[in-house]
Amino acid sequence: MTIDSIRPDEPEEHGRERVPKPRSVIITCAVTGAIHTPTMSEHLPITPDEIVQDAVAAAEAGAAILHLHARDPETGKPDQRPEAFAPFLPRIKQQTNAVINITSGGSPYMRVEERVLPAATFKPEVASLNMGSMNFGLYHLLDKYKEFKFDWERTHLENTRDLVFRNTFKDIEYILTTCYDNGTRFEFECYDIGHLYNLKHFYDRGMVKPPLFIQSVFGLLGGIGPHPEDVLHMKRTADRLFGNDYRWSVLGAGRNQLPVAAIAAAMGGNVRVGLEDSLWAGPGKLATSNADQVRLARQIIEGLGLTIATPDEAREILELKGADKVAI
Repeated sequence: MTIDSIRPDEPEEHGRERVPKPRSVIITCAVTGAIHTPTMSEHLPITPDEIVQDAVAAAEAGAAILHLHARDPETGKPDQRPEAFAPFLPRIKQQTNAVINITSGGSPYMRVEERVLPAATFKPEVASLNMGSMNFGLYHLLDKYKEFKFDWERTHLENTRDLVFRNTFKDIEYILTTCYDNGTRFEFECYDIGHLYNLKHFYDRGMVKPPLFIQSVFGLLGGIGPHPEDVLHMKRTADRLFGNDYRWSVLGAGRNQLPVAAIAAAMGGNVRVGLEDSLWAGPGKLATSNADQVRLARQIIEGLGLTIATPDEAREILELKGADKVAI
């Protein structure tokens, strides 16, 4: 057998030993989010042009999925109006084959009816869905900044001392039923063990279909911690509840981003990086772009002897409807 005769999806043959094709790992990049504020990093994408530039660069670096929020281009404040997404979604779709994932989380201060509008309007291949209410603390970040560029930033952080990010069973059901007929699958964001059991509740009711794309979130104040035992606990619980009916991914907040990614990739998981989740590219070193973090995650994955999934491989792994069936 010659090298040219081996199909890409077949294991390679070295002598008499057949070597399995390396597992493909999906990298999701969360480009801007609603947590960090403009004062925290000059590299945080704010305007539609910045979001397009950073998203496309992240895809070129290896991100198969782009998780997208919108912001007011003047102040950087989170903006969940479909009109705020319209200036950049079509441009990203035209410039990259990456899977577009639109947030339904928006900001913890928003009503669920407001949060779901972009996903309901643009019918993406994937939308995020938070799987439980939780304390969502960001106020400890106030200690790091003496002055802010915009008045809303200090209030945004301070008010999280008394903030519950509401995701009741009714709210979750509202998002699921609103997007039922759109063929949109969900990135189920689980910030604690109870969120996995909430997902199991909807799974048992037949309101969500496998393969489930579970994004375990570690290190946010109010959710599960970033210790390796926490990562293992999440994985073991998901295995017990869902067996082979789910695909696992992780994100670590702040400095936990890459250590958590490395643990999960070694355990068979997928990873999420991006300036929504962390502003850093190393100790004391701000990431200059989302692509910086994608490249760092890629180094970890390929260092483990694995490969990164292309957008079309991610579509196959997650059984997505395809980019031709969205309303972008």
